[in-house]
Amino acid sequence: MEKSIYSADYRRLCALLHTLRTEAGLTQVQVAAKLNVPQSFVSKYESGQRRLDVIELGRVAHALGTTTQAILDRLNI
Repeated sequence: MEKSIYSADYRRLCALLHTLRTEAGLTQVQVAAKLNVPQSFVSKYESGQRRLDVIELGRVAHALGTTTQAILDRLNI
């Protein structure tokens, strides 16, 4: 069984987070500022180099102006 961070579903989540950010008209720097983290944090979770836990996903969703549930609904998992 493959590790979930490398699964197709996880790659779709990373791509969706990137899409949501661009749809919101935000840069990685702006999202990082909202999260009080370095820009590299945003870059790494969008590229799949860093795995988000549930709490972090909730914070990212809030920074993007959405909810964790809306993200999961859009993923259709």
